[in-house]
Amino acid sequence: MPYRRRTACALTAAVAAGSAVLLSAPAAQAEVVDVNYACETKIGPKSAVSPVDIQAVRSGSAYTITMSFEKGVSDSPVDLPKGVMTPRAELVLGGADSGRVQVKGVPNAALIPADTPIRIGRLTGTYTPRKSGRVTFTAGTLTVHALGMDAAVCKPTNSPKAALELDVTAAGGSGGPSGGTGSGGSSGGTGSGGELPRTGPLDSATALGTLGGTVLLAGTAGVLWLTRRTARPTAR
Repeated sequence: MPYRRRTACALTAAVAAGSAVLLSAPAAQAEVVDVNYACETKIGPKSAVSPVDIQAVRSGSAYTITMSFEKGVSDSPVDLPKGVMTPRAELVLGGADSGRVQVKGVPNAALIPADTPIRIGRLTGTYTPRKSGRVTFTAGTLTVHALGMDAAVCKPTNSPKAALELDVTAAGGSGGPSGGTGSGGSSGGTGSGGELPRTGPLDSATALGTLGGTVLLAGTAGVLWLTRRTARPTAR
């Protein structure tokens, strides 16, 4: 085969290999979702919109789920001393699995003055897959427990979309996709906890672009090697 044809074939194979890697590379999909909460409180109904972010990190056969609120959803009618308020919430599962995951925050670290927003912060919980496949996580009911009672019960009213889609593998199971590969659905990780996966669209695109570029560079190196091997010495 003439060396030009071999060169063209090698380039085509490199591009095809890079495309195949990009298309088959697993990744979770996560985005910040605006949730419109309607809250029943001890002083009457309240409503607020809070951006919610849900992320996951693999820990053995389970996942640590973190739900983050960027804004408070209700004001405190009275001063809340340090340590008397604890939020909790539920995440609704969809896709390959069903049910709910409970997540809980930590007590407030400082006084919350009256008539100021109650900061929810981060809530964490554990999810153990029962089935393999792609599972969605959607914000559910949020409860603010303060002064020994459930001071506010807030429910989404805008049918929010899932904030996280995660490829999981059930413990001991081999069926269905296993896109998490021990990393909580991210494209990197060790499968034993660690940092939260970078699951945003930009991070995924950057990682995949780097991977595809590596494949193409490897293919180009092969082409150069073939070209050098097949070049004939110039007649003197």
